[in-house]
Amino acid sequence: QVQLVESGGGLVQAGGPLRPSCSASGRTFSSYSLGWFRQGPGKEREFLAAVYWNDGITDYSDSVKGRFTNSRDNAKNTVYLQMNSLKPEDTAVYYCAADPRLVTPFRGVYWGLGTQVTVSS
Repeated sequence: QVQLVESGGGLVQAGGPLRPSCSASGRTFSSYSLGWFRQGPGKEREFLAAVYWNDGITDYSDSVKGRFTNSRDNAKNTVYLQMNSLKPEDTAVYYCAADPRLVTPFRGVYWGLGTQVTVSS
């Protein structure tokens, strides 16, 4: 089992960057695929990105491909979501998730509580 805690959200102007992170507890962090989702006001939860534990391959949704980069540091038990060229429509609560299975699309078994990202125009 793994516990996840997101941080690094906040308020940013459109066009700016932000890098939320997600710290995990647990002895087998490297054996989990790690991903990010978001849920904006009045919207359904949306998959953003995942990095798989077995080969390090990353997967992105079309809405963030080229702007967001998902990376992991197994030595720090942390996963990062570098977000560039942010838009007001990126405003949402961002959640990280972990999954020990190798399934696509990435779904997540363990979840953090989320961090708010607000992009002002």
